[in-house]
Amino acid sequence: MLDKCIDEGIENLESIEVLSINPFDKFGSPIEIINEFGSKEKYLQAVKELEIEWYKNVG
Repeated sequence: MLDKCIDEGIENLESIEVLSINPFDKFGSPIEIINEFGSKEKYLQAVKELEIEWYKNVG
């Protein structure tokens, strides 16, 4: 996941569609991945927290 963020930027993770492309498709379908977080809202919250930490450390 970090490699994808480095290559393309972390903003892409906010789009659910990104979960259907490489390397995320290796972990299951977008619905399966979101279900691992408990819900779409929890997935988006995790992405938001990742963004906050990313920007603290990158810039």
